[in-house]
Amino acid sequence: MNATVAIIGRPNVGKSTLFNRLVGKRLALVDDTPGVTRDRRPGEARLGDLRFTIVDTAGLEDADKASLEGRMHRQTEEAIQDADVVLFLIDARAGVTPLDAHFAEVARRIARPVILLTNKAEGRAGEGGIYESYSLGLGDPVPISAEHGEGLSDLYDALREAFEKIGADEGPSDEAETNIVIDPDAEDEEDDTLTGTVERPLRIAIAGRPNAGKSTLINKFLSEDRLLTGPEAGITRDSISVDWEWRERHVKLFDTAGMRRKARVQEKLEKLSVADALRAIKFAEVVVVTLDANIPFEKQDLQIIDLVVREGRGLVIAFNKWDTIEDRNEVWSEIKYQAERYLNQVRGVAMVPISATTGYGLDKLMEAVFDAYKMWNTRISTARLNRWLEGVVSHHPPPAVAGRRIKLRYLTQAKTRPPHFVVFCSRPELPDAYQRYMINGIRESFKLPGTPIRLSFRKGENPYASRAKKRRIQ
Repeated sequence: MNATVAIIGRPNVGKSTLFNRLVGKRLALVDDTPGVTRDRRPGEARLGDLRFTIVDTAGLEDADKASLEGRMHRQTEEAIQDADVVLFLIDARAGVTPLDAHFAEVARRIARPVILLTNKAEGRAGEGGIYESYSLGLGDPVPISAEHGEGLSDLYDALREAFEKIGADEGPSDEAETNIVIDPDAEDEEDDTLTGTVERPLRIAIAGRPNAGKSTLINKFLSEDRLLTGPEAGITRDSISVDWEWRERHVKLFDTAGMRRKARVQEKLEKLSVADALRAIKFAEVVVVTLDANIPFEKQDLQIIDLVVREGRGLVIAFNKWDTIEDRNEVWSEIKYQAERYLNQVRGVAMVPISATTGYGLDKLMEAVFDAYKMWNTRISTARLNRWLEGVVSHHPPPAVAGRRIKLRYLTQAKTRPPHFVVFCSRPELPDAYQRYMINGIRESFKLPGTPIRLSFRKGENPYASRAKKRRIQ
C-alpha cells in the first residue's frame, strides 16, 4: 500500500513550502500572502527510503460554509478523510494561536496517526513555540524548517513509525513513480500505442479566461467536487493535475488558472498563477481552450488560442455554458463565421458546444480531444509529400524574389507532435503568404484540420559547386 499523507494547518504556516521540499520540485505556489493554496494538490514524495503521496491543502479557517474560505475548508476535510497519516503544521515563531488550538481539537478526533510539526523552528526565535506546542495534546512536536530543510531526519523517523502502525510500504515502490516528466524533444521516439495507459496517460490542459468554467468542467468529468468552484472569478491558482479514465483510456487533466490580459495582471501572486498555467500548457499534449458561449472570441480568448498554437500543442475549443443559449442555431452559425475570420492559423479546428454544469457534449469533447491527439501525431510518407509538392509547384509555383525564381526541390517530414515539415529549395526566402499557402495546402490535402503545423525551408546544396571550385583553382 502506498500511503497518503495530508499536510494541514492554518494559513501561512509553510504547508506548500514543506510540500515542495518533500516532492523535490516547486510544484505548489508559495507566497507570503495567506491563503495562496485553495485546492488540494497531490504529489509523489520521497524522504530517505520512504515513498508516499503527499497532499497540500488549503489553510484551515473558521468561516461560513457558503463562503470561499468555507469551501476551501471542505476541500481540506476531504483530504483528511482520504489520508492515512496527517501532518499538523504550526508556526513555531508565532507560537500556538487560538486558531491552532481550535483545529488541534479537530486533529485529536482524527482516527489516524497525526504528527505535530513546528515549522520555522531554526534558531532561537522558534524555541518558545516548540514548548507551547505541547499544550495542543498531539504528542511530541517535530521541529523542522521547510525552507532550509532542517529536521527532516526527525520527520523521517516519525513517518516511518506511523507507516508501521498502518501497515504501509516503507521501501521504494514502483507505484510511486507516476509523475513522469517527459522530455518534449524526445517525444518523437515514443511509442504512441502507450498513450492512454496507466504508465503514460494522455496529458490534457484545460485553459481559458477566468470564470469560463474550467474547474467545473473537470469536476463534471470526475463526477465529484474535486476542485474548488464558485461564482467568484480567479478561484484557481495552482495548476492541479487529476487522474481520470475515459472509455478505458487513462487521462491526466490539468486545471489551470484563468489568464487575463497581461496589462491587468499586476499582483505577484497572479503572475505566479499565470506562469504555472503557461507551464501546464507547455507540457500538455492537447489543450482544451474553454470559451464562454455567451461572449466567445474575446481578445484574450484569441491570445490564449494563439499561445497554444505557438507552443505547438493539439487544440480543441469548448464553448461552455451552452445550456444558457436560447437560439442555438443562430449562435452556432455566428461562432463558425467568427472562427473562419479569426482562426486562420488553425483552420478547421474542432469546436464543441458543452455545458459543464449539465454534462451536455462532454463525450463529444473527449472524442474531439483524442482525434486532435491522433492528428498531432500524424506522420506522412516522403513519397506522398513529394507527389503533393509536384502538384503545388505546377499549379501555383513560388513567386520570384529579387527577380530570381525559387525552386522547391524536396519535401519531407522531420518531426511529429506537432507535424514539422522541411522544404529543401534553392533559396529559403519565400514570402509569408506563400508559406501560409503551403501550410493550408498540407492541412487540407492530408486531413490535419486545426493542427499546428511547422514548416521550415533549407537551402539545398548545389551538387556542381565543388566542380566549379576545382575549375577556379586550376
